[in-house]
Amino acid sequence: MAGMTTWIDTHCHLDAAEFSPDAQVVRARAATENVAHCVLPAVEVANFAAVRQLAHRFGDSYALGIHPLYVKQAADDDLARLDAALTAQRDDPRLVAVGEIGLDYFVPELLASPLRERQEFFYVEQLKLARQHGLPVILHVRRSADMLLKGLRAIGNGTSWQGIAHAFNGSAQQAQAFIALGLKLGFGGALTYERAENLRRLATMLPLESIVLETDAPDMPPHWLYQTAEARAAGAPQGRNEPGELPRIAQVLAGLRGIDSQALAAATTRNAMAALPRLQALLPA
Repeated sequence: MAGMTTWIDTHCHLDAAEFSPDAQVVRARAATENVAHCVLPAVEVANFAAVRQLAHRFGDSYALGIHPLYVKQAADDDLARLDAALTAQRDDPRLVAVGEIGLDYFVPELLASPLRERQEFFYVEQLKLARQHGLPVILHVRRSADMLLKGLRAIGNGTSWQGIAHAFNGSAQQAQAFIALGLKLGFGGALTYERAENLRRLATMLPLESIVLETDAPDMPPHWLYQTAEARAAGAPQGRNEPGELPRIAQVLAGLRGIDSQALAAATTRNAMAALPRLQALLPA
């Protein structure tokens, strides 16, 4: 519809257990908020089928990959199984990326041997698979930007990438390095917190063409859903993030940048399609 403001949630875990009772209601609620499309990244081999089925059910898209938080329980042949799945689904237009892959240096267990080396191995091997299959990447970045960049440069061998550095929260210099390699940066609920000064500054100063929007639902709740530790201890449930929250998150970003929501929606939609080119055929003109 001409002039209608629609949004793409470039990172949403609709297959998460938190949504098992009402995923269809959640997706329908997002649609009423003009969230036209959601990208559903896998986190382990066990949920490859689930993200694919949900993407087809709701008219969305999906990515296949092994998340760094899941390498501990991953089997040694899971990379081969990922390769086989990417091969089997190569003609599925709803498969848009290899993801969610990356590195996590926030969790102490993953920072120490042997899991540090194991997650780094899985990351590099999955970058190779993305190249082999001609797909973009959706990257998990948590205190790991420099090592992620090192891997991208090594496997890319001087060539650019397509994809998204999800939930970006690094420095301006790191942001520019990801952008220089061809990646877009994902912003979501974290920028709604006034105390997130560095992140809000970054979201304001970066080129608009480098930004995509995401919820990471059910995680990364915006401030209006967040319950403090004290409130949780008193019995208040943590607010469940949903893709339908994306427009309100976007309004915060539009306000920070001093632009209207429609301009932000148009720009971030273009950016999402540049990051994940298969989206172009899945979205209404």
